[in-house]
Amino acid sequence: MNQYLEINEEVKEALKNNQAVVALESTIISHGMPYPQNVQTARRVEEIVREQGAVPATIAVIGGKLKVGLTDEELEFFGQSSDILKASRRDLPFIVAGGLHGATTVATTMIIAQMAGIKVFVTGGIGGVHRGASETFDISADLQELAKTDVAVVCAGVKSILDIGLTLEYLETQGVPVLGYQTKDFPAFYTRESGYQVLYSLDDAEVAAKTLKVKWDMDLKGGLVIANPVPEAEAMDASINEAIEASLKECDEKGIKGKDITPFLLGRIKEVTEGRSLETNIALVYNNARVGGQIAKAYSLLNK
Repeated sequence: MNQYLEINEEVKEALKNNQAVVALESTIISHGMPYPQNVQTARRVEEIVREQGAVPATIAVIGGKLKVGLTDEELEFFGQSSDILKASRRDLPFIVAGGLHGATTVATTMIIAQMAGIKVFVTGGIGGVHRGASETFDISADLQELAKTDVAVVCAGVKSILDIGLTLEYLETQGVPVLGYQTKDFPAFYTRESGYQVLYSLDDAEVAAKTLKVKWDMDLKGGLVIANPVPEAEAMDASINEAIEASLKECDEKGIKGKDITPFLLGRIKEVTEGRSLETNIALVYNNARVGGQIAKAYSLLNK
């Protein structure tokens, strides 16, 4: 495995000394935002993680190498390059064998984080069951990864472009704990509430860290979803759902399918909301970085 994995020296030293480390994905840099906002956001996320006493480890594939912890130059490269593939589990063998560049999705970031020994991962939102999946079988690989990979994912829930109810049912079937961070309402990315409740709520980072430790101490395989709502001041109101419904209808009319659906929808929602959705996206990622850094710190202290 070491022949494919390259861990940044700072990250390697932190893991060796049982210090807090937080995994971060790279898809948000290369496929989530325009340049230079994408690189600026990535740098700020890393800063926030550091402010909580943890070491950030942005994960990507560069020249066929699984990189854990990117340099500033590598962040810049990812922010500006146009030949970076979106890398999910299925894509990894091809990208690595071909010496290509890949931006890691939630699923792939979890895989590489586990290879490196990182237990906490911060992202914006996870994938889920797409609307109409009973006919299309369009279900994100993120959900299967959560069922089998021992990494906790701090996120703002799932976007309401997905079928949130079926996503939660799928995670329940797979035995994945879905925990609200200081909330009983499962967040819907842009909004703090989705209309669905979580079974358990975490009061603080220490309770979250203890929950992770107990789960894996009992050898209960798989990850956890720690659903952290966007701060109230930056949350969008219910009108975002109208923009989503209109965008979904347009998607159907244009025959957009498969992996092209999500980027199209996010782009249209940004246009319809006049950029407000992007501002909310950035705010929730920053908030997740703060909470994830605190949980990683508390988890590292439990394991010393």
